[in-house]
Parts: sequence; C-alpha cells; structure tokens
Amino acid sequence: MASSVYIFDAYGTLFDVHSAARRHQDRAGGQYKLLSNIWRAKQLEYSWVLTLTGSYEDFWTLTERALDFAMHSVGLIDKTLRADLLAAYWTLDCYHEVPAVLAGLKARNVKVAILSNGSSEMLDAAVTNAKIGNLLDDVFSVETLRLYKPAPQVYELVTRTYQVEPKAISFQSSNRWDIAGAANFGFRTVWINRHKTPNEYEGMGPSLILPTLEGL
Repeated sequence: MASSVYIFDAYGTLFDVHSAARRHQDRAGGQYKLLSNIWRAKQLEYSWVLTLTGSYEDFWTLTERALDFAMHSVGLIDKTLRADLLAAYWTLDCYHEVPAVLAGLKARNVKVAILSNGSSEMLDAAVTNAKIGNLLDDVFSVETLRLYKPAPQVYELVTRTYQVEPKAISFQSSNRWDIAGAANFGFRTVWINRHKTPNEYEGMGPSLILPTLEGL
C-alpha cells in the first residue's frame, strides 16, 4: 500500500547499534555481544522510565549511563575502552541497504524522514557519517518535546509538520515496542525484524513484517 510519507526510526533500523561494540570486540574479553545488548536495553529502559515519571534527560546522557551499567555488569573497568565505545556511537554503521532504499523512495516523490529518540547532535553525526542527508526531508528528534517514544506526542510531530492523517504515513522500525506505539497512534507500520525475534504486542501492529528495508 503506497504512502505519501515514509518515516524511519534511526537506531536499530537505519543504524546498527551494535556496531560500536563490534569494532572493539577484541578489547571486551569476548563479551562484546553481551555488553552491547545490555547497553542497548538499559538505554531504552532509562528513556521509558523518564517519560513515565514526567522527567527528561537527553539521549546522549542516557547512552553514557547505560554503557557504564553495561561495563560494570560484565566486569569491564577500562576507561579508555569506555571512551572509544562512546566515540564509536557517534559514527554507527549504516545498514547496507539503507542508501538505496531511501534513494528509491525519494524517486517516488514522497516525503522521507527520521523520527528518533536521539538528540539532534547525535542524529546529525549519524546521518553525516552514513552520507544520507541528501535523501532525507527532515530529521525529527524527541528533544523538542522532552519526552521519548512511544509517547503519542512524538508520533504527532510528523502529522503536525506534514499536515497529514496518521494513516497516510508508513512508519518503519526494527523495535517492536516502537511499532506498537506508532500503530496505536494510527500509522501504517512496517516492522523490520532483522533478528527474527518473536512477534508481540498483539493488536498493536505491524501492518507488514520485513527482514530488511529492501522490501519497501
């Protein structure tokens, strides 16, 4: 089903959140996968707790705190490694299909944008590193609202900006909880299930499940 606006989550959907730890896997004592999984899980947990309690701190601060928790959890105390992991997060790898998919959508003369929990500075760095800025109409950050997805006000940023109904928007995310939030708001949702994880949140999307973005 064609849409007039295609919105993409950033982390995990366009950019590989595990690429930072993978670059330094030899220094993580064979625990880089566990380290990266804890890092990501705590980063998201912190964002949800803040929003639920009516508080806000920027996403970079949450990323730093989550890494500290993850490193402590796996017994790593290397401050140099910490600094290098954080530096790598600013230049996460872009999934291989992303540039071609975005270019194909732009050729259809539709709006293409990012909607992310990341700060504007983090997103600018990731987009610049991936060299996809010319393929995007907008990059929306939750920092303008000071609350995180899946709060409905975040998805409303898009409908308010483009003056379209939610059903006109195709929303792509690799995060099932994000798909649930977007579907609940009324978006047509496409879950990019890169890791073949079980479906959940019955009754809250997705409209379509794909293994990568190439099916768009």
